[in-house]
Amino acid sequence: MSTSQHPIALELERRVGGATKLLATVMFLPLLDGIFPALVLAGALDTTAGILQVGLLVFGGSATVAVILAEMDGTPRSQAKTVLLVGIPLIIVAGIEAALAPSIAELVDLVIFERFAALVILAIAAKTASATIGEYMPRPAVIVGLGLFASLDPSGAELVFVSDPELVARGVAAAGVGVGFALLVALFGPMLRSMVDLDRFRFGSAVALGLLPLSLLDLPLGDLAPLAVLVLTAVFALDPNASNTLGDAPTTKSDSGATGQAHVTDGGPEPVWDADEESEDGSASERREPWL
Repeated sequence: MSTSQHPIALELERRVGGATKLLATVMFLPLLDGIFPALVLAGALDTTAGILQVGLLVFGGSATVAVILAEMDGTPRSQAKTVLLVGIPLIIVAGIEAALAPSIAELVDLVIFERFAALVILAIAAKTASATIGEYMPRPAVIVGLGLFASLDPSGAELVFVSDPELVARGVAAAGVGVGFALLVALFGPMLRSMVDLDRFRFGSAVALGLLPLSLLDLPLGDLAPLAVLVLTAVFALDPNASNTLGDAPTTKSDSGATGQAHVTDGGPEPVWDADEESEDGSASERREPWL
């Protein structure tokens, strides 16, 4: 990527190509790999804090931020339209998967499955933090599949559709939080590109994502630790003194009133001939830039 070496986004970029396709793949990945249904079954959306954590870390994670800031072109308004183009179907599919989750819950031992859901989150956090570690980690879909197999309880199991409107609303809300976060990143992109250290944000987000299993396993501070780390990550990733690379490039044109100044290039000072300097034959020589 142009300004961020996000391992997950880089891998997906090589496969799909194109900023819009890449954004759609990154945001839909939790739905395609079974991560989101696993989190729903594990009770990750039972609290308001859980909805915020899943929305910000799973749907609107560092990969989404990296794609918007480093890969997408155009005005903030056009980027916001792209986010909505991806986000509206995302919210609908998330609601459908949340509606199907209670039916799957009738077939598995949730206590065992929660452990595998925590493991898949840790695997994603490791992949986010390091591409090298990610090479040795199984795909999230494989872990989810193993979790379903290990927790399957066929005794008296019957696949019946169970409707839970509240759970559907929570699933839609989690996806909506992720889409809203991505929309804010797109709208404030011009400012964030010159202020946010994407790699620093990636590492902090990986730590916050790695703490998410605490809430799945009902461990102390599980509902607060990921959000607290994410807030601190956003603060420490900001660098107000950072400036755009193009803005720091040395000027190649001298002032109109300057005569005999030297341009500073990568190879050192280069002489510049002004138009009013005369050549040896007495005629005015044409000013030539060093790269012409």
